[in-house]
Amino acid sequence: MKMKKVTALMITLLVAATAIGQDITGSWYGALKASGTQLRIVFNISKTDNGYRSTMDSPDQGAYGIEANTTTFDQSKLKIEVAKIGLVYSGELKDTVFTGTLMQGGMTINMVLSKTKIEKVVTVRPQEPKKPYPYRSEEVKFRNETAGIELAGTLTMPTNGAHFPVVVLISGSGPQNRDEELMGHKPFLILSDYLTRNGIAVLRFDDRGTAQSTGNFQTATSDDFATDVEAAIAYLKTRNELNNNQIGLIGHSEGGIIAPLVAAKLKKDVHFIVLMAGTGVPGSQVLLKQQELIARASGLAEAQIEQNRAANAKVFDIITRSENVEKMRADLAGLIPNQSQLDQITSPWMVHFIQYDPVTALRKVSCPVLALNGSLDLQVAPKENLEAIQEALTKSGNKQVTIHEFPGLNHLFQECSTGSPDEYGKIEQTISPKVLDTIAQWILSQTK
Repeated sequence: MKMKKVTALMITLLVAATAIGQDITGSWYGALKASGTQLRIVFNISKTDNGYRSTMDSPDQGAYGIEANTTTFDQSKLKIEVAKIGLVYSGELKDTVFTGTLMQGGMTINMVLSKTKIEKVVTVRPQEPKKPYPYRSEEVKFRNETAGIELAGTLTMPTNGAHFPVVVLISGSGPQNRDEELMGHKPFLILSDYLTRNGIAVLRFDDRGTAQSTGNFQTATSDDFATDVEAAIAYLKTRNELNNNQIGLIGHSEGGIIAPLVAAKLKKDVHFIVLMAGTGVPGSQVLLKQQELIARASGLAEAQIEQNRAANAKVFDIITRSENVEKMRADLAGLIPNQSQLDQITSPWMVHFIQYDPVTALRKVSCPVLALNGSLDLQVAPKENLEAIQEALTKSGNKQVTIHEFPGLNHLFQECSTGSPDEYGKIEQTISPKVLDTIAQWILSQTK
């Protein structure tokens, strides 16, 4: 009898120990290493009455609290799906770490999660300015009353003088902080520093729902981000140090879609715009060409490139013609069986991007425009887009258009070898000095 009791007690203790060992609540840290840089990922897991819930952080992109759709843990196997960004992590708990893979955008990358916090890797970026800066730098906040959110940013102004010309920087796709930080680079920090040193004030701000700005990034489209820029302009008009008749916009990539939207709407408030790798053709065409160019640069066989193009064209055609999201999803289900990929391709932002033709806004832009691209840009093909931008503007009667294609530069305007995104993080340079000088001199010529 005593032996039976002891045995029963031992079994109970073993079960309890197993349960304790399988407690996965808390923060789990991982890192993706690609393109010569490190991108940290954090999953914050908590227990609920029905199982688990989790949120995801991407500290190096300034994104926090992204809600996961599902979090399951069974037989030591963890699966977290974040449909809003088309991401799935699958891993198995071994000892004190999860060993598994992260899938997003058709790519699968090995990633280990542990309870040990991962520190940021310091990369060499010689262009980054060092404090103290030779100009004024002020942390600011302003409201987008339309969306009911507060945006946080940095306003830099020359130390001496007043009534400065000023620009608003508009970031590319994905959640970006005010420096447009990606792949270890801070393009907007470099750009704002250069312009301010040349007498031009600059406002750069965190995307909604990112870093210190409030709001929901995942449900927003380019139209929504345009209202954030409108709020930024309204704020600048309250600053006596600035010249209300010399407010401009600089948009990079998706920002090059947003800038014409705002300029077409606020004709009296926007006096010039700079499009850095902005698009001039519909989003479906941009993506098809992007996928083709990057695949070719990666060494994919031409037959496979053409096969992928045909498959993607079918998907984009359904989205372009669709006016009902539920019918769209039903029509796409046969072509995209993976639920996470289906959620990603039918997200509000992606549907809007694929359907949108930037010519619509460009034809309504009457202020001076500087459109720039790099000859090795594989994300926004320079020839097709620069020609479309120029045609749309000139046909509508805008005679103040300057187009410039820089030889040997990529989508980030870095001097590069192939233009492949794999190079971005490996290149020490953040923005070519030629581009910085071209933008500054053009703005100064518009604001004499």
